This record gives sequence, structure tokens and C-alpha cells, in this order.
Amino acid sequence: MVHLQTLIMSKREQLLKLREEAQLGGGADRIASQHKKGKLTARERVHFLMDEGSFEEVGSMVIHRSHDFGMEEQQFLGDGVITGYGTVNGRLVYIFSQDFTVFGGSLSETHAEKICKIMDMAMKAGAPIIGLNDSGGARIQEGVVSLGGYADIFYRNTLASGVIPQISAILGPCAGGAVYSPAITDFIMMVENTSYMFVTGPNVVKTVTHEEVTSEELGGASVHGSKSGVAQFTSPNEVACINQIKKLLSYVPENCEVKTPHLHYQPTDEVREVLKDIIPENANQPYDMREVINGVIDEGTWFEVHQNFAENIVVGFARLGGRSIGIVGNQPSQLAGCLDIHASQKAARFVRFCDCFNIPLLVFEDVPGFLPGTNQEWNAIITNGAKLLYAFCEATVPRITVITRKAYGGAYDVMNSKHIGADLNYAWPSAEIAVMGAKGAAEIIFKKVIDNANDKEAKMQEKTDEYAALFANPYRAAERGFIDEVILPEETRAKLIKGFKMLENKVANLPRKKHGNIPL
Repeated sequence: MVHLQTLIMSKREQLLKLREEAQLGGGADRIASQHKKGKLTARERVHFLMDEGSFEEVGSMVIHRSHDFGMEEQQFLGDGVITGYGTVNGRLVYIFSQDFTVFGGSLSETHAEKICKIMDMAMKAGAPIIGLNDSGGARIQEGVVSLGGYADIFYRNTLASGVIPQISAILGPCAGGAVYSPAITDFIMMVENTSYMFVTGPNVVKTVTHEEVTSEELGGASVHGSKSGVAQFTSPNEVACINQIKKLLSYVPENCEVKTPHLHYQPTDEVREVLKDIIPENANQPYDMREVINGVIDEGTWFEVHQNFAENIVVGFARLGGRSIGIVGNQPSQLAGCLDIHASQKAARFVRFCDCFNIPLLVFEDVPGFLPGTNQEWNAIITNGAKLLYAFCEATVPRITVITRKAYGGAYDVMNSKHIGADLNYAWPSAEIAVMGAKGAAEIIFKKVIDNANDKEAKMQEKTDEYAALFANPYRAAERGFIDEVILPEETRAKLIKGFKMLENKVANLPRKKHGNIPL
């Protein structure tokens, strides 16, 4: 009897010892090294993200199976990735967090299997998957087995796309094949000075192209947040990054089958006098579309996406009457709000995400057209502009547009016009809906009259004013029913709250097909 009790105690002690070993990852020295770099450990990241006491680990005892290059002598419980589930603000999420203290967070066969298992669980439960990436890449000692593990993850990312939200935080290196899993996910977050992404590193770049470049210059957070647009969010530190993940999750549903989070809202006086004076009297003077957005939405709820990339268009989440919505707005203070290649890509991706997850779309329009120039044409503004057009045409969520000022040419059509399926289209009295600006139109229509005039400048102004009186207003479009109502700016919030309330049970079905062929 005594022997049995001793045996039971020893087994208990063995489990507790293994648990303690798993908690240490690569050991105290490597944890200290991680902290010295200004980085949290994999477990600390999970701790800061999850609700207190909610995290349940899956696969803490897994070890690698490699016997080459003396690897059987180096085994760590968990094999460099922490996987499990828990809650964030009371809502179920699944997570994997790569541990750089174990083989540099490199991906092995078993490491990949753990990630795949947790992704499969997330799909079955219909809950978001969050990846905290901090890895040196494929585990070289395992060769093609490691590469196969990456492909297994890519495949699951693709299957999960549009089914459950997928969020990737890059909290260290992410190079080579490792970058493609985050690239398939919905949002990428990076930390300044401690995280980077690239397909080939600085040494390879130097060998092939003879360019001297640092990791930060090649693929740091500022580069991907502003130049390439690969990262939707950047943060000064890891805690701020984790808080961004929490905030993002508060705007999105658990999966594609459920509605967006809707907070309790008590209607009050919805008139917003601040909106009266935002549009300048001079039609060519810029203003900040964020002022319009903040004047309409619930106070303090604006959460901008891709803030430093393609700044001539603004996208982000907000709440309107307690309802989570996605907002797209031309930005007159940057390139006059013109649509260009990057702005089209940025907005199209955001529109498609919102449509995937039943998030209603609100569009604020002030667009003079597509940006002209050889650089735009030679780099396929036609195809890229069509991406945004396709995204809006395909979207079946409730869609409302407010034209604040200019709506010219093909860009009028693209920016969620009535013709491509918008549910409600409003215009402010300052709206100008026409094929082009009054001056350009007058130069074409009245060219002979102006050329034959004694005072060409005066005649030009006369004909410009004539065209503006006819077309530089919202009323021609309202007469045709292309605009549902011309409204005063201060009435906008109330109209939008009622409009989205009316549309909350909207049903729209696309033609039966395998999938469309978006112009990529």
C-alpha cells in the first residue's frame, strides 16, 4: 500500500516537473536574452492577450521527431510553439505563439502539426485564430519535412479565409516561406524596431542585387506599414500591439455565420452641428475626411486600418448607434482624394473583409477621379481600380454612401454608387456629381466658342459657371433616383442610424458559381 502511494506521488511529481519544464521553453538564459532585445516571451504574450485564467494549452508535451545532426540530444517540450484556446473580452479565440527561445522559433514537423491542429479546432468551433509569429523560419535540420509543414499551414489559412477572422502579429523575424501564412490572413500587425518580414534577407539581397540594406530598411514595421502596405497596423511595442488585437476583435464577429457585435444604444438628439462647416466654400480646398467620420460615428470609436499606407483613402472600423460598421472614405487632404493603385488595393481588401464577416459598409465620397500619369497606367491602375469596383459590386452587406463633395467620372461609379448595388445613397448640398470638373468640361464642350472669343479668359469663366450651374450639384442625380435624398450635413448621423437599422435583415444572393475571378 505504501509502495502504491509512493508510485502515485512520483507520477504526480513527474507531471508537475514536466509542466514546469514546459513553462521554461528554451531556458532562463534564452528568456533573459529575449527580454534584453525588448521582446516578451511567447507565454508572456499569451498572458497579456487572454482574459485572466482563461487560457487552456493544447500540446504542451509535444517534442520533435528529428534524429539528424544530433537533434535527438536537443529536445524541448512544446517544440517551440504554444498553442491553445481561451477568451478575449469574454469571447472564444484560438491562438498559437511561437517561442524564439526554442531553436529560434523555427518550424519543425511537430511545430507545424500543433499549429494545424489548433487551426482545425478554430474552424470547427467557428472562432478567430490569432498567430503570434516570432520565428527564424524552417528548421533546416528537418529539410523538406519542415517545408511541408509550412504548406499544411498555408492550406488551412486558405480554407479558413472568409470563414473565421485570422489575425497575425509579427513579433520578431518572419522570413522566407514563413511570410506567406500571415500574408493570407486578414490582418498583419508589426512592432517597430523588433519585427521584420521579407522573402529574402539582406545577405541574399546583397549577393543578388548588390544592394546594402538592413533588416529594418528591407522589411521593418515602418516599411510594411507605409510603403508596401503588407502590414495593416504598426505599434511602438508588443503590449501596444496586443492591445490593438483586442480592439480589433471587438469590432468583428466570431465567424461568417453571425452578425457583428452590437452594443446597447440609447437614442438621443442625433443632430451634429459640427458637420455644417467642414466642407470649404472653395471646391479645390482640402479638408480632413476623418473630421466628417468622427462627426458622424459614436464618439471615440474610430479604429483606423492601414493608417500610413495609401493615405488618399481612409478605411477603418467604428460604431454607429452601437452597431459595428466598416468605413471607406476618400481623403481630400492627400492627392485631392484621387483613387490610385495603392488606394484601390487598400480599399478593396477592406471592403472584401467586411463583406466576408457581415460588417455593414459606410462610404464617404469626395473623389475627383483616378490619378493620371504614366506611372499609374504602366503599373496597371486599370486592373487595380477594377479590384475596388469588383469588391463593391460583389458585397452583399448593407451599403450606404454619402457624397460630401466631388463625385466625378468613373470614380463616382466605383465608390459604391447606386448603379453597383448600394442600398442608400445620400448627398450633401455641396455635392458635385458629373463626368468631370466644370472647367475641364467647359474646355471640351465650348472649345470653339472660347477660342473665337475676344476675351478668352472671361468666356472660359462664363462657360465654366454655366456648366457648374447645370451639373456641379446633386440634383440631376437625385432627379434620376441615383441619389435617394439630398440631406443637410448635420442630419447625416440620424439618417445613417435609421438606414442601417432598416437594412439589418437585408438578404442579397449572388448568382450561383464556384467563385468569381477578381482582377488580380
